[in-house]
Amino acid sequence: MRLFIASFGRALLAQLHIRMLWLTVLPFIVSLGLWAVCLWLGLQPIIDWLQGYFVSHSMFGEIGGMLAWFGMGALKTVLVPLLAMWTLLPLMILTALVFVGLFTIPAIARHIGTRHYPMLDKRHGGSVAGSLWTSLWCFAVFTVLWLATIWVFLIPPLAFVIHSLLWGWLTYRVMAYDTLADYASAEERRAVLHLHRWPLLAVGTIAGALGAAPTLLWLGGVLSVILLPALAAVAIWLYVVVFVFTGLWFQFYCLEALLRHRSGQAPDGPPVANVIDVTPR
Repeated sequence: MRLFIASFGRALLAQLHIRMLWLTVLPFIVSLGLWAVCLWLGLQPIIDWLQGYFVSHSMFGEIGGMLAWFGMGALKTVLVPLLAMWTLLPLMILTALVFVGLFTIPAIARHIGTRHYPMLDKRHGGSVAGSLWTSLWCFAVFTVLWLATIWVFLIPPLAFVIHSLLWGWLTYRVMAYDTLADYASAEERRAVLHLHRWPLLAVGTIAGALGAAPTLLWLGGVLSVILLPALAAVAIWLYVVVFVFTGLWFQFYCLEALLRHRSGQAPDGPPVANVIDVTPR
């Protein structure tokens, strides 16, 4: 628990460093450009297809009655665009996660590794291909579970918990691999991830909970066509910020865990070395 809390505090302070704030710019611009094109070309066709499907299967009456039973009858008027945006949400978040992984995580690794953990040897147990494979199979599993639990949207508290756990698992699997790719051997990576799987899942789940705010902004875009571009842009930027903070948290946690693993120290014991300096310079 001490390692969990200490790494959170260090990541929070590091996030305020001007260099870390600048690292959100490139993935934000690339994600924004990609999704501006996607929404411009693809949103209306998706809405039209869903509208036709609902009409041909007489689903508006049934779902409208269900929403009214839950006290959300007003959502019937925006049901189709809401479902369209909800369907696109995992892809939007994945692009932000991938671009952060490509453009930001390596810079975070260099910043944290050289400044706080210069004593750690790099054993290069990971690879770009391994990172890509991990991202793809984890996202495939996540997508199946996301679609299987889409009905929980009707019960907001349950939806918040389940989707935070889903995002937590995806973030933990992807970011933990990328964090240890350069520093740990394949055997060390497997050992550290197994030993610390529950704290790392908790880190990812908290990140998923922090993603609730940009999710609401993204879905809130269906309420106003005029505000959709601005709300989508803010949602993408907030997701990038959340992922950068999460990357910092994983970096501090995983590198400290690796250092303790190599020294044979207890996973949650006192620090192995004096690597507590977190004041941005």
